[in-house]
Amino acid sequence: MRNLYLALDVETRDEAFHLLKRFSNRPAVKVGMELFYREGARFVEELVDEGYPVFLDVKVHDIPETARRTMRQIGKLGVAVTNVHTLGGEKMMRYALDGLRQENDTTRLIGVTQLTSTDERMMQTELGIAGRLDQAVLRQATLAKQAGLDGVVASVQEAKAIHQKLGDTFMTVTPGIRLGATEDDQVRIATPHEARLAGVHSIVVGRPITRAADPMAMYDQFMKEWGLMNETNR
Repeated sequence: MRNLYLALDVETRDEAFHLLKRFSNRPAVKVGMELFYREGARFVEELVDEGYPVFLDVKVHDIPETARRTMRQIGKLGVAVTNVHTLGGEKMMRYALDGLRQENDTTRLIGVTQLTSTDERMMQTELGIAGRLDQAVLRQATLAKQAGLDGVVASVQEAKAIHQKLGDTFMTVTPGIRLGATEDDQVRIATPHEARLAGVHSIVVGRPITRAADPMAMYDQFMKEWGLMNETNR
């Protein structure tokens, strides 16, 4: 099912729930590293218990056995989606998936390809990855599928090629979603409408909603353009 994951870009549990009280529904939410490192597993369990579908965005990237053991712990939380970084390699991704499946068979595991703050110059000169950025993303997505993962995090610009090569059911989750031009640390951005046309399965939106004067109204605006205004997030 398609989702809009609301990124809880706040520092504390209390701030997160204060924000969520401004919504009339139970939106799907993304918990990133900042909030997870501050509030821990119990906060995530609280969200799950209260009916929020959770994308736990911690980008696990370590040696294979550590990735496996980490995913065993994440598997106990009951989140809808979590992730690893594909640059950890196929073995690490397989071990991570094995650890997750030791605890449950419902949490989807996806792989981060290239961050939406990365452009081609940075990838080539700073990260030392040769070739075009879209080619690198497709290689990493292919590796993720070979490892058995459910999908990848990628920008809208790469989603169409990923689906053409790896199939429409291979999940694409896309951050960097905006309603228009913006000045922040995201480079490869797109609108919800563009994401829908590219076949993206789920989008992630944070600051444009959470820092709006009326977050619920802005959320509705994104949902309308994303085409989910009349659907219920589960």
